[in-house]
Amino acid sequence: MRVKKLSELLKELPHKFYQDSQGAQVKGIAYDSRDVQRDFAFFALKGLHTDGHEYINQAIKLGASVIIHSESLKDYSDEVAYVMVEDTRFAMSPFSAAFYEHPSREIDLIGVTGTDGKSTTVSLIAQLLELKGNMIGFLSTVNFKMGDDLQKNHFRQSTPEAPEIQRLLREMVDKGLDYGVIEATSHGLSKMNNRLGDVDFQAAVMTNVTREHLEFHGTIEHYREDKANLFRRVADNDDEMAFGVVNMDDENVELFMDALGEKPYFCFSRNSEDADMHLSNIEVHSLGCEATLCFPGDSMDIDLNIPGEVNLENLMAALLVVMELEGLEPEDFQKDIPLLKGVEGRMEPITGSQDFQVMVDYAHTPGSFEKLLPSLKKNCLGRLICVFGSAGERDVEKRPMQGAIADQWSDIIILTDEDPRLEDSMKIIEDIAKGIKNRKEGENLFKIPPRKEALQKALELAQKDDLVISLGKGHEGSIIYSDGPKDWNEVEIMSELLRKRGF
Repeated sequence: MRVKKLSELLKELPHKFYQDSQGAQVKGIAYDSRDVQRDFAFFALKGLHTDGHEYINQAIKLGASVIIHSESLKDYSDEVAYVMVEDTRFAMSPFSAAFYEHPSREIDLIGVTGTDGKSTTVSLIAQLLELKGNMIGFLSTVNFKMGDDLQKNHFRQSTPEAPEIQRLLREMVDKGLDYGVIEATSHGLSKMNNRLGDVDFQAAVMTNVTREHLEFHGTIEHYREDKANLFRRVADNDDEMAFGVVNMDDENVELFMDALGEKPYFCFSRNSEDADMHLSNIEVHSLGCEATLCFPGDSMDIDLNIPGEVNLENLMAALLVVMELEGLEPEDFQKDIPLLKGVEGRMEPITGSQDFQVMVDYAHTPGSFEKLLPSLKKNCLGRLICVFGSAGERDVEKRPMQGAIADQWSDIIILTDEDPRLEDSMKIIEDIAKGIKNRKEGENLFKIPPRKEALQKALELAQKDDLVISLGKGHEGSIIYSDGPKDWNEVEIMSELLRKRGF
């Protein structure tokens, strides 16, 4: 069991007030009072719907030895240590890093940020490194992996809170892994949350930046700046070999290059010959892609057995990272690329005896719609039937944008629940429908809040050579309603509905 003296941990934590008459020791960290055990430090966080300061007494009853708070308290117990800080959420990162003895300083970490493609790029980097004989750990929206141990991410956060991040990084180090790969979200990189504020990165990847999470960041400018914090972490790394990889086609690329300071960067592009790696002769089929991968002085044909043209971009980002880390050339990966596998819920085909295609994907932003839907329409022999919704209590302005993009590329649109939370389902659907101008309700536009009914309607409408694509849930294991999360598995439900139709 890990045990640290509070007095030692506080050396790295700026604080306003400190009371400890007992010489407190810390055996763990909790920010939910229900998770407190004896001799834990409890962080009283302020959230959207609750305030951790209201649960301090409960944490003490459960055995908390240390209370970290940001407001003056009415009562102080002589048997408990108290630390007052400016912001408990921000303070949780340096405290956690100190408790787990700064594991990111003992392993080479790659961070992947962007609006879309993060989970797939994390997975591709990890797979390529493993194919070259390395032991890998990674943290992504879908899964966590520690060497041979693969488990579902149960936090419902792509980038968990600082205590989980630091605990998992310490596990990577203790297992002797060679590299770690982290999906670095804008929430995790924001100084408001500071989940990754005390993680040292060897390499940073930017897939793309489009509109998302403005309900949290406020403006697109703040959103971009928060994502660029990953590259600033690389710039602060004392290792001269630290570097970045950027999408040259993204309009925000200069912000990320500048954030690296003096550190080098490598660029990928769909078709620009100025990039370190680009593509030509792209061919897409139902189960993957073929293309010519071009790089300075040479090129090679590749076969990627993962559906979705956009995954060729994710592949280039992953190749550039692993080439630089391992000192390899593109040709060293030609036999590896066909072995790569996709991520659960990302362009995942649902196979059966039906004469039309069915796929599940996590796309839920206007940017991901703009990348995905034109490619699907171009390569679809029949009609494109698109099922999606938009999250409640999130960016409202993106909803009609999603509708407009789907309207441009889809033949039939079915609007449904994603995660309504405390919002009215039909209100969200009507917000999306404001962007749909070329579809007639009841003919090629349907509004069906219960998601299973919406998926069933899509399969009923599907004819030979059509493509049914359901967007927004992907791998997620629940749909969040006003009364809480309900179990959900889109792939399993799609498969069940197909079986019921005799396929």
